[in-house]
Amino acid sequence: MSEESGQSVTSGHLVGIMLDTETMQAGEDMHALATRLFPICRSLTGNGVRDTLAALKIHIANLQIHEVNSGTNCFDWVIPQEWNVREAWIEDPDGKRVIDFTTNNLHVVGYSTPVDRLIDLEELQGHLHSLPGTPDAIPYITSYYQERWGFCLCDAQRSALKPGKYRVKIDADHNPNGNLTYADVLIPGESADEVLLSTYICHPSMANNELSGPMVAVWLAKWVQQAPRRFSYRFVFIPETIGSICYLSKNLTHLQNHVRAGFNLTCMGDERSYSYLPSRMGNTLSDRAAVHVLDHMAPDFIRYDWLDRGSDERQYCAPGIDLPIASMMRSKYHTYPEYHTSLDDLDFVTPKGLAGGYFAVRRALEVLEANRVWRATMQCEPQMGRRGLYSTLGTRAPEVATRLRMHILSYADGNHDLLALADKLRTPVWELVPFIEELAAYGLLEEVG
Repeated sequence: MSEESGQSVTSGHLVGIMLDTETMQAGEDMHALATRLFPICRSLTGNGVRDTLAALKIHIANLQIHEVNSGTNCFDWVIPQEWNVREAWIEDPDGKRVIDFTTNNLHVVGYSTPVDRLIDLEELQGHLHSLPGTPDAIPYITSYYQERWGFCLCDAQRSALKPGKYRVKIDADHNPNGNLTYADVLIPGESADEVLLSTYICHPSMANNELSGPMVAVWLAKWVQQAPRRFSYRFVFIPETIGSICYLSKNLTHLQNHVRAGFNLTCMGDERSYSYLPSRMGNTLSDRAAVHVLDHMAPDFIRYDWLDRGSDERQYCAPGIDLPIASMMRSKYHTYPEYHTSLDDLDFVTPKGLAGGYFAVRRALEVLEANRVWRATMQCEPQMGRRGLYSTLGTRAPEVATRLRMHILSYADGNHDLLALADKLRTPVWELVPFIEELAAYGLLEEVG
């Protein structure tokens, strides 16, 4: 595990993890759905969010879609006016359309106010945004809470603009009677204790920093619905920041009483690295499960610090909220050069990358489900031979399996949960589970509590 807090991951760092056929197919299916959703213009509010959630509801039939009125107070924030853009373009002095929102929805600054006028290039430059260091990328720029208009373009294209008068038009609405739209679903388990999985649906055409999270969330929901489960699972699809603040303002008491673990799902789809960002507390059940999985699955994963936070974990872990939410990612937001540009596309995010992100979080959920406290039932060591427990289990040699059984019984004092026991034995939880079940079946272990 590397301690590279805050450092950029720009190349290499490929992770060679063998994924089964079913998981790889999930990656292909996630990528296909992301491809269909990629052209939609999403923002904090608006029809693009509704269209995206409607597409997700096809895959999660009981997904509940909610609307919150613009102007609604949520803690220290207010739900903004609803924004929808119909067209946005720039024509050069020859009448040629040099920028068009229909070509790439990153071309318009998010939440731009309407404009329709002729303007000199010199004045227009004050409304243009580009990246000189990445001349072929369109940047992603927003102005949610201050009125302005603007366009984004490649720096190479900007440098080619010639002097003269330009026609600029942005046909957009800011509706004070509009809504913020979000969705959630609760998949009940044996217990009312919940695992919260949250992702956001507010970015336009970007693949890793937007669509990878919802794709992984949808396929995790599909898996959870089919799997035996002790916990209940709450999946939340919200616009980032204002959405989590809104959701917490409406559901805080319930979440504090019921959420025992959870993950913020973002940046799940490239192949460069695995990353972990802790909860503010850093030692929650979510943190322990995430680190355990990544230690065994991708031991060169990048471990970040709470000071490197930047997504909805800021709200879920805020003082007075204190939910146990950590993040398991591929390349973390802010650390890869494609971040918040048109280069964060469906070539950067791959089926294999999505499959790996999905598999890591699914494995963490399996660890949460398996995590119980066990206690040995015998005083001193039991006689294993007469129970036939010197036999091979799986591919382990008999002596290795026997020692592992004895180690489990030695630590099973009713004070160590399975995660702690697995960490002490330096063995993945998923490899210990068959031994635990076997020992419990022979009456040598009993569950505590």
